[in-house]
Amino acid sequence: MLTNVLKSISDDESLELFRFIATNDSDSESLRNRTKMTRKQYYSRMSRLMKAGLIKRKSGKHTLTAFGRVIYDTQVTIENAISNYWKLKAIDSLEMSDDLPVEERKKLIDNLIENDGIREILARKP
Repeated sequence: MLTNVLKSISDDESLELFRFIATNDSDSESLRNRTKMTRKQYYSRMSRLMKAGLIKRKSGKHTLTAFGRVIYDTQVTIENAISNYWKLKAIDSLEMSDDLPVEERKKLIDNLIENDGIREILARKP
């Protein structure tokens, strides 16, 4: 199942389609017109998203399923981590030294990382 989910959003066009469905309330025609995909590419990607359980069609509009909302939230977390990549690398570098006290580590993370979700992840024990 994990492989199917990742495959369904693995290319840029599919991920963009998934994001658009997550953030907009659109019918198929609007979605297809918004993309630069051929009809076949569009429907192929929509089929993969549906088979993976990420989206559903309701009253002529595509929306995220409950599972899709969780996956979308995780995808946003990944994007936030990517945008903080170099800050996270800096934290890794400083953690290589055993001299960094826990309080200093927490201050460092609080100062470098603005995203609460990423801060929470970093606060957990490895």
